[in-house]
Amino acid sequence: MSTAKRVGVEVAGWLLLVVGIAAIPLPGPGWLIIFAALLVLSQQYEWAARWVAPVRYRALKGAAESVQTWPRIAMATTASLLLAAAGVLWILDPAEPSWWHLPAWTWLPGGLWTGITQIASACLALGMLVWSYRAYHDNPEALAALDGEIDEADEESPVHRSHEA
Repeated sequence: MSTAKRVGVEVAGWLLLVVGIAAIPLPGPGWLIIFAALLVLSQQYEWAARWVAPVRYRALKGAAESVQTWPRIAMATTASLLLAAAGVLWILDPAEPSWWHLPAWTWLPGGLWTGITQIASACLALGMLVWSYRAYHDNPEALAALDGEIDEADEESPVHRSHEA
């Protein structure tokens, strides 16, 4: 792997990892972002490769839990639609309102591409919500299988092995 590609992979992986960790307590796909970060970092680090499976199953568990009740589904759908609406606002780029007392450069920073990425993120979130609903809603067998896979991955994880020593 060339030096430029190696550095790019490392920067992308570590950036995704930081964003994913920050997103765990916030609304958003924190575990999915961490999973993506570990996939990227696993190209260079053995420790990251060992964490891919346990984090993958936790991300799937989060997706499964997000569609177990109608209030959760409604909240996830509403958040995705609000994100898309914010993207449309960024694309339309309305003038700074009179009540905005911060510097002008702070009003909708990022421009067109910020709006496009927000709409793309909302579409991705809605797609993941539909996939999760079809795979896990009212499907206790799938949830039980996922729990079994989590237990199996945990037994093989670096943390479990360090506790056995």
